[in-house]
Amino acid sequence: MSANPASTTEKPAGSGFRIPKVPFWAQIVAGLVLGVLLGWLARSQDIGWLYTTLDKVGHIFVQLLKLAVAPLVFFAILVSITNLRKVNNAARLATRTLLWFMITSLIAVAIGLAIGLITNPGSGTGLTPKDGKLPEHAGSWLDFLTGIIPDNVITPFAELNVLQIVFMAAVAGIAALKLGEKAQPILTLSEAVLELLQKALWWVIRLAPIGTIGLIGYAIADYGWDLIGKYATFTADVYIGCALVMFGVYPLLLATVAKVSPLQFFKGAWPAIQLGFVSRSSVGTMPVTQKVTERLGVPKEYASFSVPFGATTKMDGCAAIYPALAAIFIAQIFDVQLGIGDYILIAFVSVIGSAATAGLTGATVMLTLTLSTLGLPLEGVGLLMAIDPILDMMRTATNVAGQALVPVIVSAREKILDHDAYNSASASPVDDVEVRDSEPERVPVAA
Repeated sequence: MSANPASTTEKPAGSGFRIPKVPFWAQIVAGLVLGVLLGWLARSQDIGWLYTTLDKVGHIFVQLLKLAVAPLVFFAILVSITNLRKVNNAARLATRTLLWFMITSLIAVAIGLAIGLITNPGSGTGLTPKDGKLPEHAGSWLDFLTGIIPDNVITPFAELNVLQIVFMAAVAGIAALKLGEKAQPILTLSEAVLELLQKALWWVIRLAPIGTIGLIGYAIADYGWDLIGKYATFTADVYIGCALVMFGVYPLLLATVAKVSPLQFFKGAWPAIQLGFVSRSSVGTMPVTQKVTERLGVPKEYASFSVPFGATTKMDGCAAIYPALAAIFIAQIFDVQLGIGDYILIAFVSVIGSAATAGLTGATVMLTLTLSTLGLPLEGVGLLMAIDPILDMMRTATNVAGQALVPVIVSAREKILDHDAYNSASASPVDDVEVRDSEPERVPVAA
């Protein structure tokens, strides 16, 4: 009997009972429900150790996401810019992408302003100017413009200044394009590092159901329903505004401009939207957003540019709907009358200054930028900090949906969208990656 290395056999499948696989989206939903229950229990029964545990679990999950943000943004932007050389009409695609970013932001801010003017979210809250306090960090146009260029290459990564990281990555990417073949070793290394970072981030993303329990549980335990009640109108306005954009405006654009099925878009994009809701980080969700965008038929070379670009600049929730509503809310608390010119300024800040949010958890910089432009008291930011995590979930989900939407619209308009892939996209990419990584090995055996 001779050994035949070429012959292989698959590991036999066990015939015993197997626990059925739970889809990733269902794990997230279960985490949301369990987090709410544990948060309510910790608050109602005053269970200190449970409160602390929920806080630590959520904090660790967010820290793991943030750990990858700086290098992920740098290499994603660098590689995405250099990948444009593989795309026909790259300049046209980039221009159309930016144009649709601006169009959807204008629509979103208009909806935010309309809801705020109709509902008067600052009336009847019981809050007064004394309840506000100055934020630790405030944004201004001077800081925004001068802050784009870093003093050195280390500080932006150490302090997680995403806008400066995007600037350096863009400069490096354009320089690599100009160098041509001489830059190929750097590009090869950058692509390998990006794949490594995305692989590590997929492992963190798999922890999202556990992170959800901590984040939602801590929010409920710390803030409670009483505090949410004080901001009931404002909270409802933010959620309704985001829902109108995500489930009203976006489907309308898909059906009329892109001429594709809106329902199919949400089937394909839902894993990224759901993760954005939980993680409250557009950049942390970026690998999933790019994956679902590619699965929706957007060419990989274009998606690798448009999604990272969108994750750092496309913020319909944080930079359009939210600051519009917040400005009206704060103006009413401080008894300041806003005019037509002020509303035009809000729209201008939303379109031009959205990069200030830079895809990180929270939108404080964008809000302070809006308030300082309008001349409203920055103490108003302190009024909204307590409720911010609850609002940020829906804001980020809207951001992520928009970041997947625009590449689909542009691809459809430019006739580069793979309609067969679009119409068949439905499974969670998180589950798909897990299945691919766990496929059974073929083990050589002796014949």
